[in-house]
Amino acid sequence: MGTLLGIDIGTSSVKAAVVEAESARVLAAAGREVALHTPRPGWAEQHPGDWFEAAVAASRDALARAGVDGESVRGIGFSGQMHGTVCLDAAGEPVRPAIIWADTRSGPQATALLADLDPADLAEHAPGPPVAGFMGPTLRWLREHEPETTARTATVLLPKDYVRMRFTGEATTEVSDAASTWLLDIARGEWSGWLAERCTVEPGWLPPVLGSAEAAGGLRAEVAAALGVRPGIPIAAGCADQPAQALGHGLLDPGTDSVTIGTGGQVFHPLAAPHVDPGLRMHTFNHAVPGRWYALAAILSAGLSLRWLRDLLGMKDLADAYARLSALAEGVPPGAEGLIFLPYLAGERTPHMDPSASGVFLGLRLHHGPAHLARAVMEGVTMALAECLALASGMGDGEVRQVVASGGATNSAVWRQIQANVYGVPLAISAGEEHASLGAALLGGVAAGVYESVEAACARLPRPTDRVEPDPAAVAFYAAHREQFRALYGKLREDMHELIHR
Repeated sequence: MGTLLGIDIGTSSVKAAVVEAESARVLAAAGREVALHTPRPGWAEQHPGDWFEAAVAASRDALARAGVDGESVRGIGFSGQMHGTVCLDAAGEPVRPAIIWADTRSGPQATALLADLDPADLAEHAPGPPVAGFMGPTLRWLREHEPETTARTATVLLPKDYVRMRFTGEATTEVSDAASTWLLDIARGEWSGWLAERCTVEPGWLPPVLGSAEAAGGLRAEVAAALGVRPGIPIAAGCADQPAQALGHGLLDPGTDSVTIGTGGQVFHPLAAPHVDPGLRMHTFNHAVPGRWYALAAILSAGLSLRWLRDLLGMKDLADAYARLSALAEGVPPGAEGLIFLPYLAGERTPHMDPSASGVFLGLRLHHGPAHLARAVMEGVTMALAECLALASGMGDGEVRQVVASGGATNSAVWRQIQANVYGVPLAISAGEEHASLGAALLGGVAAGVYESVEAACARLPRPTDRVEPDPAAVAFYAAHREQFRALYGKLREDMHELIHR
């Protein structure tokens, strides 16, 4: 069956993985860092050409590490960071640096959209609330502040779509990443004139929308030569990084959610229908699998909270700092002996959608030390993610029977157990790290005809073997503990806002 190449266009780096098609096993992976530019406070930009160069270099490195003949590569797929905006002129050249998801300059535009629109209309037409950094609000900002940019713009693409265009010569997008723009009708999988009008977006800027596993073109000869593979290899349209990770975990249907604890935290909840949260506390996007969707809930300071504590305790330069913090936390009972942490160090997304929310340690007493702080941080982050799980589960499609955990927190035995106990369901620990690149590669296999369907591709994935069962007594304790955690934001919100704006 040969091999497949999956390329993930991330924010800090571009990663590539070579996958054995028969076993869906990653043979080798490589990455190249890409620069992030912040020309003004709150701005976040990247040069599209840097992504392309990093994709070629990382792919070449991964192929060399895998030790496979370039002739064995049957298909290529892409995944990438969501929401970003690449403006291209009529010749397909970038008009300006890309504005990515982390950019907050369009916050006023997102706020104005939210204020001007009826929540019922939003729930009918939009995938959730408008957010700074999404393509729709970003293009509205460009209209208002850089009319010279929009005057030169002929096409707008998402980050991974730009790199794929450089590989194929075709400017297209696909349904899962297009859903993250705040410009797509997620029920129909087509661009929404209603949303485009409100974001002052020219319909002609928006490229054709393909299916994620659909072939978007063949590999151009000059890129093939740079990679050392055959020209014309089928290239899948690919998908956004969140559904790509889900594919890498084999998450297609409701019943199993994924929780990722990296810098931020994400809950991926598969849906059989495009339910939108009427409270606008999270987003619903199209999955890479036809006829499926997912709810995406996010918190901003997950692993970031523990990193903050690490630095606060003077452990930044210790190579084993996180192992030490885990050992400390393991020596403290559930509840950290009366200490609760609200992980809103950078504001919060789900469920509060409040950039002015603040972090809190509540219950500090003289007996509390670093071990209690570490335990409280792990518990606070996990309880915040449990609220995301509860909201997503409330959208229908049955109960969550298992959670697949990934990210840095899976390296901590105590944090894994805390998650199982707080979520109240078994925790499956994902194997490997390159799930987005793996998911992209599987789409490449479907586009090339190596697999009959996305479902057939995912059926080849090895299943997680490491599983953590919840402890019934701890589950009962945390159920009560969560009620107190849940109530604190409402009690402290006004004080948080007054302090941050003082």
